Amino acid sequence: MTKEHKSEIKEKKAEEKEKQELEEQAADLAEESDVAIPEDISEEDSDDLNLPFPKATIVNMLRKNLDKGKQIKGQVKVEMNLWLGKMVERIAKKMNSHPYTYVDGSMFWDAIETYENVSEIELEKERLIKEMEAIKIACDVLISEVDRKFVLRKTFVNKYTEEIPSKK
Repeated sequence: MTKEHKSEIKEKKAEEKEKQELEEQAADLAEESDVAIPEDISEEDSDDLNLPFPKATIVNMLRKNLDKGKQIKGQVKVEMNLWLGKMVERIAKKMNSHPYTYVDGSMFWDAIETYENVSEIELEKERLIKEMEAIKIACDVLISEVDRKFVLRKTFVNKYTEEIPSKK
């Protein structure tokens, strides 16, 4: 095996591991959201939920990134708030796994790396799918060539054996 091939295999394994970690975290998220938030939750009901962030902060950030005039339902405000709280918990746990008595920027960047690389992982997935499709097309071409050659040889052998009189 060439060094390039080995490094590609290592990269693919690392990407698969990262993808698996993200899937596990998504599954954990689904399990953690045991409280079903009704779609028609009122402002007073959402105040009773003990949300991790001020609701106004979440709403303002959503409004900044949504089109003007879009209405944000109460369920979205609450779910986004809870989800962001869970993300902070996960990142804090990962940073806390270091044996040091402090948390610095490198630990933070290490903790959020998987979330920051999601778009890169998606692009890599698309690239790998395109490569596999190209390999599939090449295999189909080879299969048709083999089939064509064996049909030609079979035809040639049949014709050749017909021309030669058999000895009886």
